[in-house]
Amino acid sequence: MAASIRYIARRIVRDYSRNVNCSLTGRIVRSSCPLQLSACRCFTDGAVDKSTHFGFETVTEGEKTERVYKVFESVAKKYDLMNDAMSLGVHRLWKDVLLHIMNPQPGIRLLDVAGGTGDISFRFLDYVRSQQERAARRAARANQTPSWQEISTSHKSSDPGKVEPQQSRAVVCDINKEMLKVGKQKADSMGLTSGLSWVVGNAEELPFDNDQFDVYTIAFGIRNVTHIDLALQEALRVLKPGGRFMCLEFSKVTNPLLSQLYDTYSFQMIPVLGEVIAGDWKSYQYLVESIRRFPDQETFKGMIEDAGFFSVRYQNMTGGVVALHSGFKL
Repeated sequence: MAASIRYIARRIVRDYSRNVNCSLTGRIVRSSCPLQLSACRCFTDGAVDKSTHFGFETVTEGEKTERVYKVFESVAKKYDLMNDAMSLGVHRLWKDVLLHIMNPQPGIRLLDVAGGTGDISFRFLDYVRSQQERAARRAARANQTPSWQEISTSHKSSDPGKVEPQQSRAVVCDINKEMLKVGKQKADSMGLTSGLSWVVGNAEELPFDNDQFDVYTIAFGIRNVTHIDLALQEALRVLKPGGRFMCLEFSKVTNPLLSQLYDTYSFQMIPVLGEVIAGDWKSYQYLVESIRRFPDQETFKGMIEDAGFFSVRYQNMTGGVVALHSGFKL
């Protein structure tokens, strides 16, 4: 109840601010995305640049945004390889769990924010395609020896003008052009062109109109956002009623022994791997520090509820190294 009241208050203030800003100025974000894009977003120009954290450093909000952009611009080409090296390949299992829990059906529209090189969207499209293929095989087996009545019924019910089921679509939205460039190259090499769009956009000011998507995902990206509360509000805005928010992110390890081992590995090994593989120690030192600055599971759950989501819950993976948070827009 308290979360609902806080959400209503936030929504009133946010909508009022958006209306005021839209009456003053606006902009159109252009992309290859076939979905309807918004011509107006809220702005914070002229506001005092407050301080925040960049890893363990204290910086201005503007500086954090710029430095995070440079981090991912620097590591984009080695990003996927480093994910395998840092997690020993386990990140693939974490992402597979996300898709299994999502269980997307044909016709679903996905927005993958901070989607970078496209891992989640590729899995999404592959999962939906597998669902369709399984359904086709079941139908084929059922019709292997049809009776004459079934053949007659099927012939009568066939409609040449019948509309095919709506195609599932995935939109990869990322603020970093270099990450998207790598993702597009991967998609081309995999032959993935249908049902996939790439959009440059900020998680805090998404370039989409309200109620556009069935599922919103953000995997290992929200801790890099300067204003997490704004990103959550934007997630709620662009989801359709009944839509689902899903966030996969590093979290707080629950086992003390595992926590000690994890800290040792993170601070002693990951920056070294970053230097050896990507030639960038500092970026991976920041990524390790940013994990420690991110809220724990319960705190983040409360933030999602404050944004207006319902039925919020989370699932720990690998002892809390990663947590999958989920909530619904009503």
